[in-house]
Amino acid sequence: MSFRFTLEKTAGRARAARFDTPHGTVETPAFMAVGTLASVKGLDPDDLHAMQAQMILANAYHLHLRPGDDTVRHFGGLHRFMGWDRPILTDSGGFQVFSLAALRTIAEDGVEFRSHVDGSRRHFTPELVMRIERNLGADVIMQFDHVIPGQSEAGVARDASERSLRWLSRCRTEFDRLGATGEYTDQALFPIVQGGIHESLRQEAAQAIRGLGEWMGYGIGGLSVGEAKPDMYRILDVLDVELPEDRPRYLMGVGFPEDLVEGVRRGVDLFDCVAPTRMGRNGAVFTADGRLNIKRAEYRLDTRPLDAECGCGACRRFTRGYIRHLFVTDEMLGLRLLSLHNVHFLVELMRRARAEVLAGDFDAWSRAWLQRYHSKSLTSA
Repeated sequence: MSFRFTLEKTAGRARAARFDTPHGTVETPAFMAVGTLASVKGLDPDDLHAMQAQMILANAYHLHLRPGDDTVRHFGGLHRFMGWDRPILTDSGGFQVFSLAALRTIAEDGVEFRSHVDGSRRHFTPELVMRIERNLGADVIMQFDHVIPGQSEAGVARDASERSLRWLSRCRTEFDRLGATGEYTDQALFPIVQGGIHESLRQEAAQAIRGLGEWMGYGIGGLSVGEAKPDMYRILDVLDVELPEDRPRYLMGVGFPEDLVEGVRRGVDLFDCVAPTRMGRNGAVFTADGRLNIKRAEYRLDTRPLDAECGCGACRRFTRGYIRHLFVTDEMLGLRLLSLHNVHFLVELMRRARAEVLAGDFDAWSRAWLQRYHSKSLTSA
């Protein structure tokens, strides 16, 4: 089999596993850097290799608009197009489409919207999204789903969840039809569990998805979209029971350090988020003692690295004072260095979490890590 998930050890609900894909093995838990437009902003694939990043994410919505999924396929798929030889996952663009609240119309067939690039009218259906993601050629592709705000009331959440289930069935039919042609690379389709912050809806969705057949893995969507953190953790507690133990679980769009640790504690294997690069471009720094804002005047004469315990290129070579200077003078190197550091920080955090699970010490380590992170927080970014 091209895909295999091997559970190596558990520590409570935390898991260490190996996820084999056509482009290599991902040792979980793992953080996936986001390369929305086939590029992790500010970073070269060599940077990602150096920090031992294992899998990255790209976005079907954005790549369909520019340069076009047919263009990416012409170049041999995303791996060749962007020069990345390790696993890739593509998001279906559901979140991006539904975030265009003033520019889209939802119907049972799909979603009609106007491109944020040129205003052209577009129509996404589950079938079209499968063709787009097949063309992009990532190892793992996500279903087209209906995404809603985190605090949506139960009726709205039920409508979106049930529509996502109907669209999932259509995605799978089209995915299988395209696969049977022999024209596309070996890929795995992940369903997405929706249901907002309503436990019963999440349980129903997970059970309905399992009833549709076997899946190589499961996405958990609709979190980190405006709901309170305790609600996110509560839903993860519910889904830990409902999802199969022998398949990877991917928590979509979650990337703050504390949420990764809390997610691993609740059985999550894969994470992704634009936060490390987006926040880095605005001067925010992840550290083991919380976040700091490098633009603050107090760091002007600071000779320390961003994080004394970090081994990234930015921390090995440069001081806080120098990186602050880059930001206040609008030197693009500053944006690059903080993006490099923040992504490295999350990749290394998950590598450490995995080691602690394998050693049988995860519970004590995670509690100590979270206590330090929250109690010694330097400042909000």
